[in-house]
Amino acid sequence: MTKGKGAVPAEDLVDYEEQEAGQVSTRTVIKSATAAKTGRDDGTMGRGSYVAIHASGFRDFFLKPEILRAIGDAGFEHPSEVQHETIPHAITGVDILCQAKSGMGKTAVFVLSVLQQLDVQEDGTLAGGVKRDAGGEAISPGGDRVACLGISHTRELAYQIKNEFDRFAKYMTGVRCEVVYGGVPIARDIAMLKDPSKCPHILVGTPGRLVALIRGKHLSMEGIRHFVLDECDKCLEKLDMRSDVQAIFMSTPKKKQVMFFSATMNNEVRDVCKRFVQSPVEVFVDDESKLTLHGLLQYYIKLSESDKNRKLNDLLDTLEFNQVIIFVKSISRAQTLDNLLNECNFPSIAIHAGLEQTERIARYTQFKNFDKRIMVSTDLFGRGIDVERVNIVINYDMPDSTDSYLHRVGRAGRFGTKGLAITFVATQDDSNALADVQKRFEVDIPEMPESIDTSLYCKSGYYRHHVVYSEPIKTGLSISCLLISGRLRPFKERLQPAKSVVFAGDLCTLIFASNPSWLPSFGLGLQEVWDKAVVV
Repeated sequence: MTKGKGAVPAEDLVDYEEQEAGQVSTRTVIKSATAAKTGRDDGTMGRGSYVAIHASGFRDFFLKPEILRAIGDAGFEHPSEVQHETIPHAITGVDILCQAKSGMGKTAVFVLSVLQQLDVQEDGTLAGGVKRDAGGEAISPGGDRVACLGISHTRELAYQIKNEFDRFAKYMTGVRCEVVYGGVPIARDIAMLKDPSKCPHILVGTPGRLVALIRGKHLSMEGIRHFVLDECDKCLEKLDMRSDVQAIFMSTPKKKQVMFFSATMNNEVRDVCKRFVQSPVEVFVDDESKLTLHGLLQYYIKLSESDKNRKLNDLLDTLEFNQVIIFVKSISRAQTLDNLLNECNFPSIAIHAGLEQTERIARYTQFKNFDKRIMVSTDLFGRGIDVERVNIVINYDMPDSTDSYLHRVGRAGRFGTKGLAITFVATQDDSNALADVQKRFEVDIPEMPESIDTSLYCKSGYYRHHVVYSEPIKTGLSISCLLISGRLRPFKERLQPAKSVVFAGDLCTLIFASNPSWLPSFGLGLQEVWDKAVVV
């Protein structure tokens, strides 16, 4: 990301009203689960106590009917721990500083809270959001209507946040949300902000593009009421990005709600975050050393570098997965591994920083829409990205930090669902890194056993199996193509009727057949075909 000439010196970063920094008080603190149970505080939280407001359902938050309807459509019945601890405060407009493990619904906290507070008329007018002259004419009707600014460190995460706003605002007539990011022409963003009928009430973007729009006077910050920073540790740990975030922040009104979120937040980053907030509600659902994901199985496999491809091949052949993400350490390795998988008849897709922005978004959308089941990725895809069907993560290359490990494996087992994370350990450095992960998160990661009970890492009945191609012959079926656990295998075999049917979840996941209507002669109803499969 390129920076403008007006970059803020490192020593001046995050000194917003520094004279008041020591006066910032913490209104409320939710202690870690460990401290709450023991009655002790290890010092990381020692700023008070809190009796949680528990909610059995989203209706207990008194959200707008339109929001509750969208929540119901999304299939959510009960809020997660971080949601029922945070939303009651966030919807009142107070500042929020939130740390909670990956996959527990932090994005929904600020999305629902912002939408609850937005007052948008059916014609798209934001109450109090547009300045007018004495004659009633709107002054700068575009920029003044941006009420919420969301910032993320990657384009993909910004795109996902925008989609979440759209999902929960679909019944809120008139609400508009847009996303802006670098790597594409800025003219589109400028035109959108200048058009009163298109200018969004909620704008999500990456720091560099937002700074460019503000400095070019295309984006007015005067109407900002909510300032949201997702994965705040990533946005603030690099000086150039921190400088951009501060420049954006200082261009907004002093009176606004500020909400910062992350799965990992060390003391240094936490102190930096506190420079931006006023009397925040601090929500630390669990302390940093206990950021484990319940329902996620974690194993390692000891092997040599040269054996990785063969082992990966075996895993994809034998494991039951809906979607899987394979993490590697570099762009070149992502490209090479993706090519290799496709050569081996594993239809995969790769995403990394070396792709054009439009191609990255297109590939992300393909994976999100379940057009592809296997993705090879660098750490670009390791933070915040939520693809709900992913139930397996494979660390083909060891992550370079414990934080990176947490965010990678957090792609599986989202929101308390079942999942499986497998890490390849090929060198002594890999062994040391795995030991660091186990020490920091106080978790024991055993060596992967020869077999794993499928029910432990995927939901029962989650997979659907169906016949899509067959050819009737006198003695059985002639099968032209069989897909087992993601691999396409051409062959020609005859099946005897008595041995042709097994229940879903056994060896076969998908059969191709040209004449499904012939299957009832095997004693199968067409409805049953969806839950059974023909195998050799």
